[in-house]
Amino acid sequence: MGKALDGVRILDFTHVQSGPTCTQLLAWFGADVIKVERAGAGDVTREQLRDIPDVDSLYFTMLNHNKRSITLDTKSPSGKEILEKLIKRCDVLVENFAPGALDRMGFTWERVQALNPKMIVASVKGFGPGPYEECKVYENVAQCAGGAASTTGFDDGPPLVTGAQIGDSGTGLHLALGIVAALYQRNSTGRGQKVLAAMQDGVLNLCRVKLRDQQRLARNGVMQEYPQYPNGEFGDAVPRAGNASGGGQPGSIVKCKGWETDPNAYLYFIAQAPIWKEICNVIGKEDWITNPDYATPSARLPRLKQVFEAIEQWTMTKTKFEAMDLLNKHDIPCGPILSMKELAAEPSLRATGTIVEVDHPKRGKYLTVGNPIKLSDSITEVTRSPLLGEHTDEVLAELGYGGQDIAGFRAKKVI
Repeated sequence: MGKALDGVRILDFTHVQSGPTCTQLLAWFGADVIKVERAGAGDVTREQLRDIPDVDSLYFTMLNHNKRSITLDTKSPSGKEILEKLIKRCDVLVENFAPGALDRMGFTWERVQALNPKMIVASVKGFGPGPYEECKVYENVAQCAGGAASTTGFDDGPPLVTGAQIGDSGTGLHLALGIVAALYQRNSTGRGQKVLAAMQDGVLNLCRVKLRDQQRLARNGVMQEYPQYPNGEFGDAVPRAGNASGGGQPGSIVKCKGWETDPNAYLYFIAQAPIWKEICNVIGKEDWITNPDYATPSARLPRLKQVFEAIEQWTMTKTKFEAMDLLNKHDIPCGPILSMKELAAEPSLRATGTIVEVDHPKRGKYLTVGNPIKLSDSITEVTRSPLLGEHTDEVLAELGYGGQDIAGFRAKKVI
């Protein structure tokens, strides 16, 4: 069985997280991803946050599966010649350099198009065109500039960034979709195009419900599902909502049995209106079914604090898994707070390939995330990340260079 992106060649000039997330996803779908790295150094994440001396870090290995690595001095004439051949041969060039870096290398959009009119050039940048276009951006900067931090946390505390890498990995996922769309359009136009994914834009896209709320707040002055209602004051911008649900159904995180010693002994509980009767029966508040202060969603809104306090009194008598089992029997939406340790040990995630064990020649066996997107006719096989320059000779041979050429490149420190 073939892969969805069999035959697609990706020239990967990405580093750290956002770009490698994109190219790894394309590699998982079958694209031939050639990662271009600096000789002797490579992607900076090879050495960042190392847990084993002189071995590629987990940071690098978990972002560069299924790729080939070549080392190349793109500043030398011979290196530029090799790069030109790669551009002519490949379908997509992906980069997350600082703004203007590709132009300074001599490979402007016009130059790339002259070499290969079908080439797609895909870029991750911190900001799109505008006042901050030249600014350097990292994960947490993107979360702050994209609206996530201002709306995350509790209303009596500072803005917070989330542990989910929505700036880097989130933007990489957006870029991968843009690349696939450009490849599809090329089938009808025969032309390449530029694809841009700005980190600020990606974060804002993931925060769209908060932009929705900003407009609701401007119109009405309050938002009834937020914990500030009815006794708190709303300002002119969307406030931090704690663990309140972002949708139309009230939700919150509640303590479970063992919370005093286990920082993850919690459950997310959604007080869905259609099953209010079942909720009342489960938590022992049968009188709330007909009590006018609680019987309807509108009546409950100003009393959500009391509602979740009662729910928590019940959940604290159960472990998060016991509570989940009982609640699901009544179709009450809920979910346990799962730690990374618990997720790593979850058999179902191993069975679906969401978590994969990989063997590395220097590191040994380690766990990594697998492809989060499952295709029935393109099964993902996660292979280890490449060693620095591991495939240089192989790729140069595919470009038509012989052994003497390659030896000469090594002598000149081109590769």
